[in-house]
Amino acid sequence: MANRLTKIVTRTGDGGTTGLADGSRLSKSDVRVHCLGEVDELNALIGLCISQIGLDEVHHGLLAVQHDLFDLGAELCQPGATTLTVEHVSAIDQLAEQLNHDLPPLKEFILPGGSVELAQLHLARTVSRRVERWLVDLDRREGVNPHSLAYINRLSDLLFIMARFFAQHTDTPEVYWKSEISRSA
Repeated sequence: MANRLTKIVTRTGDGGTTGLADGSRLSKSDVRVHCLGEVDELNALIGLCISQIGLDEVHHGLLAVQHDLFDLGAELCQPGATTLTVEHVSAIDQLAEQLNHDLPPLKEFILPGGSVELAQLHLARTVSRRVERWLVDLDRREGVNPHSLAYINRLSDLLFIMARFFAQHTDTPEVYWKSEISRSA
């Protein structure tokens, strides 16, 4: 593999712009650049989850997601490019179905928490939803690969299922919402 980055500090962004892979420059406040940052943040948070979770099914699934998110970032950095495909969406659908297969049905809403690992997975889920909202905004303005939109939508579901799977397989109690607590406050 050739060296892709020979110089990290370029000073080219000092004026408030950033370069895309196609050589164009955009304001750092541009919605596309914002999407790139959101995907990067989600990828970093997934990395934090990976560092804390030793459960193989979740760990390996999250590692695959990290690679997919890097591909999504590459796609966003090259307007008009397509890196995520229907196969990427199918892969996380299949993993979600596999992990969800033996989970008990939900009878109450689950609050984020119960352990550091569960809280991190739920935080990643909420960041994934935020990424989705920004991608929808970019899609409305410029168009986005529909497979990327589907992928990021399904990812938040997968992260929720991963949290439940982790809780079940590590005997970590999930925290359920009790509506009477919120009504009595």
